[in-house]
Amino acid sequence: MSAETPAAPGHDEHYLRVFRRNFRAWRGTRPFWAGLFVMLGGLPIAYFPYANLQIGHLTLAMQTAGGSSSLIIGVLLVVLGFTLWFQKHVRTFAGVAAILLALVSIPLSNLGGFLIGFLFALLGGAMAVAWVPGGDDDAQPAKTDNTGAGSAPQGAGAPEGATDPDTTILKPVVGEPNDLSGTSPANGANGRHSAG
Repeated sequence: MSAETPAAPGHDEHYLRVFRRNFRAWRGTRPFWAGLFVMLGGLPIAYFPYANLQIGHLTLAMQTAGGSSSLIIGVLLVVLGFTLWFQKHVRTFAGVAAILLALVSIPLSNLGGFLIGFLFALLGGAMAVAWVPGGDDDAQPAKTDNTGAGSAPQGAGAPEGATDPDTTILKPVVGEPNDLSGTSPANGANGRHSAG
């Protein structure tokens, strides 16, 4: 069996590698971590008001009148996290909404899920607002050589030895006619008199 032989179809490792590669490609085209942090922020905000903490024989219940608002904020944050994953074009709206819901959760939901949910939702919302889609590989900036003059990008059709138009210095050519006077700089005023 050589190194170029494809893996057997029954190999689980092959499918795991393919799945991992596809998942990495999918994750790279959207604000994945922002959506994950927003969802992780919504879970403690929704959970803590309905949780019962057992300390020995003592049951500590944190159910308050704000329990319904905590549930609504938590569910909205989870929905916004999924929105960031599957509808990346609304990332700015979803990020701002996640930040606002995180701030509202402080007074309405046990200090934003004991600050755990607040911090996750705030961080995820900020990451969603800051995320921009990655550029194509073709949109790389032009490379520069050691002389400092930029070279044309590949496929631009520039001739060899051409320099960047922004760094080119134009020099007057002696002997060509001047557009304003109709005479050449070499002839000066004499050229005007001799033409008449």
